[in-house]
Amino acid sequence: MSQNRAKILSASRRTDIPGWYTPWFLAQITKGYFIIRNPYNQESKRVDARPENIHSIVFWSKNFGPFQDLLADQILKDMGYHLYFNFTINSRNEWLEPNLPGLSERLGQARRLCEKFDPEKLSWRFDPICFYTLDNKEIENNLNDFTMIADAMAEMGIGRCVTSFYNGYKKIEARVSHLSSRGNPHICFIDPTIEKKQQVIQRMAAYLEQKNIDLHLCCETSVFQTLGGKSHVKQNACIDGKHLKRLFGGTPETGKDYGQRSKLGCQCTRSIDIGAYAAHPCYHNCLFCYANTGIDTQIRQGRSK
Repeated sequence: MSQNRAKILSASRRTDIPGWYTPWFLAQITKGYFIIRNPYNQESKRVDARPENIHSIVFWSKNFGPFQDLLADQILKDMGYHLYFNFTINSRNEWLEPNLPGLSERLGQARRLCEKFDPEKLSWRFDPICFYTLDNKEIENNLNDFTMIADAMAEMGIGRCVTSFYNGYKKIEARVSHLSSRGNPHICFIDPTIEKKQQVIQRMAAYLEQKNIDLHLCCETSVFQTLGGKSHVKQNACIDGKHLKRLFGGTPETGKDYGQRSKLGCQCTRSIDIGAYAAHPCYHNCLFCYANTGIDTQIRQGRSK
């Protein structure tokens, strides 16, 4: 592989491209380029996405069904692209993640990816861990299916689980108010103590260790530091140039991406994210999401009337 095959495409931290925008992605990859816009200064640039200039593509999704239905995985593989998959599969929860396929369907999607691409090329994200109340009743969490999902992942041969705890954003408060005004329960997210977080992570890690799955923390330095040197829990790089090099060879980018949340423990390698918050809202409408959802679009449209 030549030296210029260094770029890693991220598709995408900003939206669920496999779930909602696979046709757009395939159209652009066929053209050989993407136009990306910086979300902060709105400057645009053209990214050459021809196979000879791309080391690998890292996909992020909660629903690879549309991607697989359009045979995008095989099309991209046949075009010469190396693919890696960050697949978020959480417990079933109609309030937190309302517009996802059933859990068994999503596990089936993961199984098909493993069969076609090898389990090493898939990272299971159980993310984020949420503690909350519904209408100010008892505290609940979204961990109820964790062991069942872990069992399924172990059976597929997946060896990595990535997790973090819920982080609050102002837009989430607007979503909660919007939904509760339409008859849905009022959800109040709760930030557990550092001791509680430590206990949760230790229990998860202990169960996963029995299944030969390593637990990795994403942007959770404060939790990671409490675990001590004997812990097998690791800090995660969701886009890891060194790991991609081990999988695919070549000379990918391996420098740290300081544009991410490095102060919170992000270990990611530099990559080019080709999603767009404004142009690509995600209609899974996950309540805790930091990206632009369909609910956010409805809220803005309501305010503009």
